[in-house]
Amino acid sequence: MRALSIDIETYSTVDLAKSGVYRYAESPDFAILLFGYSVDGGEVRVVDLTSDETIPTEVVDALMDEDVTKWAFNAQFERICLSKWLGLPAGQYLNPKSWRCTMVWSAYMGLPLSLEGAGAVLGLEKQKLTEGKDLIRYFCQPCKSTAANGGRTRNLPTDAPDKWASFIAYNRRDVESEMAIKKKLAKFPVPEEVWEEYHLDQEINDRGVALDMALVRQAIDMDKSSRSELTRMLRELTKVENPNSVVQLKQWLSDHGLETNSLGKKAVAELLKTAPESLGKVLELRQSLAKSSIKKYVAMENAVCADGRARGMFQFYGANRTGRWAGRLIQLQNLPQNHMPDLEQARNLVRSGNLAALEMLYESVPNVLSELIRTSFIPKSGCKFIVADFSAIEARVIAWLASEKWRQEVFESGGDIYCASASQMFHVPVEKNGVNSHLRQKGKIAELALGYGGSVGALKAMGAIEMGLEEEELQPLVSAWRSSNPNIVRLWWDIDRAAMTAVNERSTTATHGIRFFYQSGMLFIILPSGRRLSYVKPRIGENRFGSDCVTYEGVGGTKKWERIDSYGPKFVENIVQAVSRDILCYAMQNLRDCAIVMHVHDEIVIEADHRMSTEAVCNQMGQTPPWAKGLLLRADGYETYFYKKD
Repeated sequence: MRALSIDIETYSTVDLAKSGVYRYAESPDFAILLFGYSVDGGEVRVVDLTSDETIPTEVVDALMDEDVTKWAFNAQFERICLSKWLGLPAGQYLNPKSWRCTMVWSAYMGLPLSLEGAGAVLGLEKQKLTEGKDLIRYFCQPCKSTAANGGRTRNLPTDAPDKWASFIAYNRRDVESEMAIKKKLAKFPVPEEVWEEYHLDQEINDRGVALDMALVRQAIDMDKSSRSELTRMLRELTKVENPNSVVQLKQWLSDHGLETNSLGKKAVAELLKTAPESLGKVLELRQSLAKSSIKKYVAMENAVCADGRARGMFQFYGANRTGRWAGRLIQLQNLPQNHMPDLEQARNLVRSGNLAALEMLYESVPNVLSELIRTSFIPKSGCKFIVADFSAIEARVIAWLASEKWRQEVFESGGDIYCASASQMFHVPVEKNGVNSHLRQKGKIAELALGYGGSVGALKAMGAIEMGLEEEELQPLVSAWRSSNPNIVRLWWDIDRAAMTAVNERSTTATHGIRFFYQSGMLFIILPSGRRLSYVKPRIGENRFGSDCVTYEGVGGTKKWERIDSYGPKFVENIVQAVSRDILCYAMQNLRDCAIVMHVHDEIVIEADHRMSTEAVCNQMGQTPPWAKGLLLRADGYETYFYKKD
């Protein structure tokens, strides 16, 4: 036996979507119902584990044999569930090194991250059966007790034999579809280096990170008390029956002379600038009640495993056009920042449940709880966190690709890119907290908004007006940045021409060390690392301005599979973010023997022994990959006993 293709159907009372597979499989009532498999591409067999059937011994042995490759679509689910079924101790899982994931392969090729979606785009002869969702809801989840079903809380095969027969057929078809995807993609294999990255990702997900559950539970309780009091105050001020209702509150504001189409965060902040004091108090209370980030504490409580660690928070290739990770469950990619100078004091008050002191010392309990979310992540006993991140990684990568010399000189000298950019744009010296320091903010917003072809709209979206810039300043700022970075502007349009030529002529082109080629209905962009970016069914189309552009199929802004327009600066954004991701992967591989517990954007968090040096970690992280000669990297870090934004 060389390979095993697997799909399983399971039951648990734990909500998989909210808690993730690690917590799901820990449930005392967890069970594998059906085990569909194929050995070496042969006939698909389904073992019904609810009856007297058993999985053949040689197949069970293969699950633990690292010389047998196991394939599944979203293989993490099968691997973790089978680890539980095999009786591995809590917190220990089957070694991911002999596992391959067809979902990762689909993502590598720019396809949807669902078996149904990937099958549809590839035009598989045997598509995933559409009735699967109903069958899963019926057999895999608890059911509501009713008089009609005899008061049961779970549906068994004997309760609906016809549905169970359909479920077996559904399980068999999933294995067939997964195998068909492999066959379709066989001429575009995933490089071994990417599988090694996937295995490291799985190790990090398996390791998880400890949560301070005393803090989490107290925060949830305090939030309930705080919200109850805020709601009471808002009801008292407005006499509105349900002050949490956007419709009712908007009507009340309208009745008092304040019209607004939205009560979103930005809209309320804008209204507060001019609202009379009485209405301002109402808006402030509304703002505090709308703090959605508090929900992350509930997500932590849902996801935490029996050993106090949260697992499964990173989806490899989740952002499939660049290969970057996507956040899952607690969503580490969008944690609120912390700016409180007395973070530890506030943290101790929450841990001890001292709501009275918290209300006395701070203006807003929801704001404090929001800033403390990061601090819920802690190292295990006897360890510390070393948090290290790249300095201005995307700015460094785009300067390197474009050969923008003045920018590279700034990085070489350890200068501040925002000051240097402002100095280059306005032709005067700019120093942070020094001469012309007021211009640094303009340099910063230009750097953040304009590197990928952004213009006035991008500056506004980045908050330029809120930061104090005037409308009439914006276009000159765009012009100044572009004239200061001619090689980056040239990079945009060189990339645009190369992509257009490759698609139009179905040929191979290259520019700035990046190769483009068309093959079998795909546009591939080969990065300096050798990794490919994939664009499905590319062709030359017309953008909204009436110009020719490359279009391709993918998941767009609507979260649906659709045809997407692209052009030079957008391709550059994909390339720069993908190269930055490859640099992060290189650093993670170099630090593999350290206990990496989290990584967020360009940051790595290590659960470290007290003897481990932060400087050594940063030096290792700042090593330039052999494929990126001339790229100047720097990593900075700090030590902490709870996660925070330094």
